[in-house]
Amino acid sequence: MYKLILKMAWKNSFMRLSRTLLVIIMIGVSMSMMLGIQGIYDGMVNNMVDKNRRSDSGDITIFAKDYRVNRDLLYRIKNVHEIKNEIQKMDGVEAVVLRIRADGLLSTARKSSFASVIGIDLKEEEHFGKFSEFLKEGTVDLQKQGAIIGVELAKTLKVRVGSKIIFSTQDGSGEINSIALYIRAIVQTTNIALDNSAIFIDIGQLHKFLGTASTEATQISIRGNGEKLYGELKSKYPNLDVKTFLELQPMIKQMQDLMVIFNSVTFFIVMSVVFVGIFGVMYVSILDRIREFGIMLSVGMHYKYIRLQIFFEALFVGLMGYLSGAVLGAVILVYLKNKGIDLSSFSDALEMWGYESVIHGTIKISYFTTTFASIITASLFSILIPLRKIKKLNPIEVIKADK
Repeated sequence: MYKLILKMAWKNSFMRLSRTLLVIIMIGVSMSMMLGIQGIYDGMVNNMVDKNRRSDSGDITIFAKDYRVNRDLLYRIKNVHEIKNEIQKMDGVEAVVLRIRADGLLSTARKSSFASVIGIDLKEEEHFGKFSEFLKEGTVDLQKQGAIIGVELAKTLKVRVGSKIIFSTQDGSGEINSIALYIRAIVQTTNIALDNSAIFIDIGQLHKFLGTASTEATQISIRGNGEKLYGELKSKYPNLDVKTFLELQPMIKQMQDLMVIFNSVTFFIVMSVVFVGIFGVMYVSILDRIREFGIMLSVGMHYKYIRLQIFFEALFVGLMGYLSGAVLGAVILVYLKNKGIDLSSFSDALEMWGYESVIHGTIKISYFTTTFASIITASLFSILIPLRKIKKLNPIEVIKADK
């Protein structure tokens, strides 16, 4: 019996071929477009998150107490090498870097701007976050008073590779001090704060300039299993300020929350398209076959078998729409992941907001599984009203009315 119902449902699904194909195309195109938009949006956010982690905070960052409130060089972490060695021995830790930072004034012969000088060890930064991948222009080199400058800060000061700059700030003893630096490279980290105001120099040179000890730092950044390490680090270093990536980047947390809302709206749109499309096809199909259903009921076929047949018809149409959308969507997502969308004409505006000029998408299995569930749900809900019409049929009256 069920085999017969399946066979009838399959044939009836394509009884009006042009109408069914139109619905399948409508579902497939709307689904693929939504997958593409979702992939691009996720790609933008994931790229920003990845580069922010690699260029600055990692998964967890440790500061001295009150440093983030006062941003004063007085609040430094002591015995950083000992702490670093302890952290590196913890399970789940991939890399640890030490940085020292000071805020001050960066000047050229014609312009000046607020800036933050950050002392780094290039070798450790390369292991921590592949620092060389941020290179936009020049060579990653900090020898002989070399400095690396953020792309937006370079635009503000109108400097380029080879330019001389002067950085002035209070040193560790509270005295105003200045240092001459030469730009070796311009980097784009997509971290707005760094791109707008950071210059990187060798950490040893910065310690010497600030008059601070090599055993001190203002920041310890950690890459690894943040969820596992956070509680352990909080309990191990109660006198230090331990922060997760999202605690330091509330804007990205808001973007991720907006992404959830966006995805929900996307699924609602897809479900609406599927619901309207299949509802129209099934309702018209049932009206065309109203006498057929009346005869089936009059000869003793139970309503549940007719209901099952209609369910299968809707599922077939929904599944065909899903498969076409999944194939087309997968092609779009693969293209977006490998080639991306080139928005070079808007590169200045994008860089200002922390995005790259070429935006690459991402692919997640959840895109397809969630959309599958949405389409199947919409397909089943779309036939509830047509089924009620069949259930209320009076077989004798329907047969008589059609004579």
